[in-house]
Amino acid sequence: MFKNKYLYLFSQGVLLSACAATVHAQNYPVRPIRFIAPYVPGGGVDFVARVIATKLSETIGQQVIVENRPGGGTNIGSELVARAAPDGYTLLLGGVPNTVNMVLFKKPPYHVERDFSPVTQTTTAPNILAVHPSLPVRSVKDLIALAKARRGELTFASAGTGSSNHLSGELFRVMAGIDIIHVPYKGGGAAVIDLIAGHVSMYFGTTPSTVPQVRTGKLRALAVTTLQRSRATPDIPTMSEAALPGFDNAAWHGLLAPAGTPPAVINRLHTEVVRVLRLPEIIERMALQGVDVIGSTPAELAAYIKQDLVKYEKLVKAAGIKIE
Repeated sequence: MFKNKYLYLFSQGVLLSACAATVHAQNYPVRPIRFIAPYVPGGGVDFVARVIATKLSETIGQQVIVENRPGGGTNIGSELVARAAPDGYTLLLGGVPNTVNMVLFKKPPYHVERDFSPVTQTTTAPNILAVHPSLPVRSVKDLIALAKARRGELTFASAGTGSSNHLSGELFRVMAGIDIIHVPYKGGGAAVIDLIAGHVSMYFGTTPSTVPQVRTGKLRALAVTTLQRSRATPDIPTMSEAALPGFDNAAWHGLLAPAGTPPAVINRLHTEVVRVLRLPEIIERMALQGVDVIGSTPAELAAYIKQDLVKYEKLVKAAGIKIE
């Protein structure tokens, strides 16, 4: 009887907790939501986060604030979200570094599969190989020839070690058999500024941070890193067409919540974010910057992350990438 009494009380406690979680999910959101962008302002992740947040603020009934938390190869901002309360109010706009860092770091401060609940893959975008106009090259083949002639002299910028543009640069180095030097920054905006100033030779930039500079003539674009050309820049060839058959690497962006976030909250977030992504004005705004809308299910994003872990483990080993 004594045992049964405590089993009853325990079961009632579980039931009350479940009811409280359901009520929380039904009322969600009741206060502002934070999108953590783990880069400085001005890059591709920041652009995607702000476009979604602005429209989501209008449709979900609460302000959605983008907070830039750069550093540690995106680990600082990512860990902040991984350790946040699983209530749907602190979310990460994650991407490639969240998978590659699981391989790059011996003891990463979180694990992308264990510590996050996927919401949706929001977007994907190619990187654009861009050079300063003063560099005497007009094609990828020209650039490879120059790199071989000036071995160890040319530099390539990135938004940080493990970023999609860093990995595009390493894939270029390996496939072309050249010796170029990696120069990491804390975000794409900073990398573009230094490329325009001529402090680095090239940058595999995300389309939002690079396309505007190409259109104004401040940078020269040589190729995109996906197997298909970008709708935003259809005149720019792919790396595969230009010189390196099979070259394929892209940036992706996805919304992640802390592990343990109630399924009802994840479902509400997924529904509202995908509704925003499907709006013609959002699709058009993304497309103008070379960004393709995805809007996947949480399960599809989980599968994509698992696939990315395998893909980048192979590249990190092949390229001998080390934390700098």
